[in-house]
Amino acid sequence: MKTFLIIFMLIYQVLCENPPSDPLSDEFIEYINSLNTTWKAGRNFHPKTSRQYLKTLMGVHEDSALHQLPIKPRSPRNIMPPKEFDSRTKWPDCPTISEIRDQGSCGSCWAFGAVEAMSDRICIHSKGKVSVRLSSEDLISCCYSCGFGCSGGFPGAAWNYWVHRGIVTGGSYGSNQGCQPYKIEPCEHHINGTRKPCDKHMSRTPKCVQTCLPNYKKTYKQDLHYGKSAYQVENDEHSIQTEIMNNGPVEGTLTVYEDLLTYKQGVYKHVAGKALGGHAIRILGWGEENSTPYWIIANSWNTDWGDNGYFKILRGSDECGIESGVSAGIPRD
Repeated sequence: MKTFLIIFMLIYQVLCENPPSDPLSDEFIEYINSLNTTWKAGRNFHPKTSRQYLKTLMGVHEDSALHQLPIKPRSPRNIMPPKEFDSRTKWPDCPTISEIRDQGSCGSCWAFGAVEAMSDRICIHSKGKVSVRLSSEDLISCCYSCGFGCSGGFPGAAWNYWVHRGIVTGGSYGSNQGCQPYKIEPCEHHINGTRKPCDKHMSRTPKCVQTCLPNYKKTYKQDLHYGKSAYQVENDEHSIQTEIMNNGPVEGTLTVYEDLLTYKQGVYKHVAGKALGGHAIRILGWGEENSTPYWIIANSWNTDWGDNGYFKILRGSDECGIESGVSAGIPRD
């Protein structure tokens, strides 16, 4: 009996210390939930989803550190941020803040996080008078200094491009919104859905075409929107909070591990799985859940991933590097 107990404990220890190797398996999801951590896992991707497709989603290029923006001086400490803050409720007249886009089979997260936050800030700084959706299509296809389009890019360079070259408007695939809507069709990586299956191969970067849709009322040049300044926010919780409160959502980056693929609810922190690559997202605000501080994150994997397209991540300890690569800027008047 004693020998049996020892063997059982050894097997149990091996299972606990070594999670299932397939991050899309039911066993991996069950393992995450058995840890009783601050978040719950579930199925977001079909178990046969290509690993190459998953890696394609991580579009922050490994050389992004070479393209960082000037760091904004540390914010004054005389004003303490509130316990909770959500840009969606702070600026309800700016509809882009509540939108979740879909990057499709393209490593364009670096562009999505940028144009989404830029669009939010244009509306916020105009006090709701100007509401536009800047074009991720224009940014990934025409910004040659930003990286490699669908093969990954540099978030800092995207904000710099906005200041010096400008970006036209453009909504999601099939929306016919703006000058240049996104041309890469969303795909179905979930179990059941109406979109086409995700190809294991990455989509090609669209060709740069400096023209608008035929029925659009402005020329490409007339439609360009510019930033006044671009900067990196210091790796400091208070500085990031102050920046969001004063100017709106920011673009952040993080290392995505396999367990994030299964996120459904709660405050995420890495507990299992290998690193898949760097990913760019939008940080909307913060709060606390069961005394655990978190950032509110808007992803670009459609609304049927995670918590309706959003997730929360542990705040204040640079979890997965979430506080180390925050880019932002101010729109030109």
